[in-house]
Amino acid sequence: MNTENLETITLAGGCYWCIEAIYQRLDGVVKVESGFSGGTMKNPSYRDVCTGETGHAECVQVTFDKTKTSLDEVFKVFFTVHDPTTLNRQGADEGTQYRSAIFYRTEEQKKAAESIIADLTKAGVYTDPIVTQVVPFTVFYKAEDYHQDYYNQHGSQPYCQIVIRPKVEKFEKVFKDRLKK
Repeated sequence: MNTENLETITLAGGCYWCIEAIYQRLDGVVKVESGFSGGTMKNPSYRDVCTGETGHAECVQVTFDKTKTSLDEVFKVFFTVHDPTTLNRQGADEGTQYRSAIFYRTEEQKKAAESIIADLTKAGVYTDPIVTQVVPFTVFYKAEDYHQDYYNQHGSQPYCQIVIRPKVEKFEKVFKDRLKK
């Protein structure tokens, strides 16, 4: 694989297990890691972030091959599989650690994020305003190993069945032509 075709973006859309499970299925994504970004505490643990006092959001770091998918598609998936209009919450998960955010690394990523938000707003896709933060990437802290590849390893657990599975099924229906083979 040619690494010059790879790009990485960090996205927060509620529980990282949900977002990780979805991007693992998108053709062109080569790596997804669950972790934390956007806060002030260095090397936080999951337990630290759950307090809501670290400033970090649960997020995923998505690395994709630009010859197989695009940043625009990555953003379309993001805005399809979570609710970008709820401040500091996704479903029953509540707190700043569950906020919607895009941590951009380049001006291109920033402009693309702002553009899709403007397009979705103009089209009236959501009845409430989009509250997704578009903020500069600073650092990503990978979550503990037991949080990685969570849905694929624990898919029969109740949280996975009730919360993650419907999001994965929605993704698979809307992006059926873009699933990994």
